[in-house]
Amino acid sequence: MTLTPDLVAEAAQRLEGVVHRTPVLTSRAVDVAAGGARVHLKCENLQRVGAFKFRGAYNAVHQLSVKEAARGVITHSSGNHAQGLALAARILGIDATIVMPHDAPAVKRRATEGYGARVVPCDARDRETVCAELIAERGHVLVHPYDDERIIAGAGTAAWELFDDVGELDWLFVPVGGGGLSSGSALAAAAQSPRCRVVGVEPVGADDARRSLATGQIVTLDEVPATIADGLRTRMIGEQNLAVLSQHLHEIVTVSDEQIIDALRLLVERVRIVSEPSGAAALAGLLHGGCSVASDARVGVVVSGGNVEPARLAQLLSSR
Repeated sequence: MTLTPDLVAEAAQRLEGVVHRTPVLTSRAVDVAAGGARVHLKCENLQRVGAFKFRGAYNAVHQLSVKEAARGVITHSSGNHAQGLALAARILGIDATIVMPHDAPAVKRRATEGYGARVVPCDARDRETVCAELIAERGHVLVHPYDDERIIAGAGTAAWELFDDVGELDWLFVPVGGGGLSSGSALAAAAQSPRCRVVGVEPVGADDARRSLATGQIVTLDEVPATIADGLRTRMIGEQNLAVLSQHLHEIVTVSDEQIIDALRLLVERVRIVSEPSGAAALAGLLHGGCSVASDARVGVVVSGGNVEPARLAQLLSSR
């Protein structure tokens, strides 16, 4: 299937009344930190399951055939896609199995199990292998965390709503893990705000997407990246994601963990919202990514998630 903005528009209709239409917040403090730009924060930390991932998961599961649904769904995820798929499956009466790394945040595992999914823990590097073994053994249907047109289209509805609510933008900053949110957002921008420059943001050391775009082929990192942004610890992006990003993304910038913490602190202290580190990465990209954002630019930033242990958040905010 060729991925087009029409798929995002269709997903937006499918998700209406199911997902939260999350608020768009503004903050003078954020605008000042961004050099005077007018910043619009799309708060997916207030989405169901606490992250944008519910959008793609529900969009995918809703489109399963009766026979596929009877087999149950499975995925591998460090937490937010796991929760999204678990809730979507529960709503639609489908069994869900989640392969989750041992070191996934406990708050995300508890929530995933709370939505009724079966969690199979494993080493982070082995999650794709374990998932494939379970599919071969039990016949579950894979709902991939990012390399799936239904996931991409569903994720793109967050940006679609943002453009609906605030109009065209000059810039849009989104975090990049596997590439579902960034590719879906780029498709939404292509339809809703064609002159908008969409910027992906990756942690330093987790820049597989940046390298992939530079070479034109998927680059796989040797190890799971060491970054506080656990939702962005992917070793590679997907094939469909790379195809969309190659056509529609303006650029990818990288940020350090310290810069992510600075953005996280700004969100908590001045905007008064709770974000996980991955959710603050896009704002860090705006503040520290080196893009030439004009002082009067209209900028969108996707705050992608808010699932963080309170003790961990306190530790991060007191680290500097």
